[in-house]
Amino acid sequence: MPEVPTRLSAAIAAVPAGRWAVAVSGGADSVALLMLLARDARASERMLHIVHLDHQARAGASGEDAAFVENLATRFHLPCTIARRSEIEAGMVDLPNNTAARYRAVRMRLFRDVIESHQLQGVIVAHHGDDQAETVLHRLLRGSPPTALAAMSVDAVINGVRVLRPLLAVPHVDLQRYLEGIGETWREDASNASPRYLRNRIRPILAKDSALRGSAIRLGSACSALKAWLNHVMPGLDDRFDAAKLGSLPPPLARAAASRWLAHHAVPVEEISQVVCDRLIAMATDAASPARQHFPGGVQVHRRRGVIFVRDN
Repeated sequence: MPEVPTRLSAAIAAVPAGRWAVAVSGGADSVALLMLLARDARASERMLHIVHLDHQARAGASGEDAAFVENLATRFHLPCTIARRSEIEAGMVDLPNNTAARYRAVRMRLFRDVIESHQLQGVIVAHHGDDQAETVLHRLLRGSPPTALAAMSVDAVINGVRVLRPLLAVPHVDLQRYLEGIGETWREDASNASPRYLRNRIRPILAKDSALRGSAIRLGSACSALKAWLNHVMPGLDDRFDAAKLGSLPPPLARAAASRWLAHHAVPVEEISQVVCDRLIAMATDAASPARQHFPGGVQVHRRRGVIFVRDN
């Protein structure tokens, strides 16, 4: 068996002992994550539970992904939960209209259900260094405010779910080479090559330009520091807040507060641009602005008698 590269072994060694869900899509990154965890020297200290969401897409190919993941679980004698997107969506309300945000919400719901059902500590996912750079550049091109450009964290809590990302310092090419070195196969998602999606157009550019990739990662780190400072100093906004409170803040604080309030009210994070934040600020500062406005994700914001709120469903 080929020796595991130091960068990969160090990343996996940092995963705490305990009971963890592992998100496995069948793609190279998540298969590499599973292999590294299963073959790590500390594997006996961790109980792993594979989780896979069949998105019921790509003309049935996603069902083949699910079968591939189930075979992996059998090979490694690991418990496995495979769910179809329609099954999870049936128990959810207020799903985002945006497809990418919708899929993320469904995956998080599945992770939470599995973690609660099997008394796990959280979920380990295969986000890597290229994903980090891609996310930052994607949001930058969409006009997101600085706080939304913050880098992903290695250890985070998202909607009540603890999410570990041990591979954030590892480039995708290292994971693929690792699989090739051990003769392991994976599934390719054809939709990842479609130029229809901005992310897919960004990916090959970053793959060819390591300097740009590094700059995007550094920008994400800098914005993480800025976000931490803003979170420390900016006042929170209640579900129903006095418009004057937002209007009195300096622009950077106002945008950060607006961004957090909108995200709290289910506006998809990737759609909270500076323009969107400024529109909410205008509602708070300009009495001539429309008192009822639609925001991304189908969120309807109202202003009445100087109070801003989201209409109850």
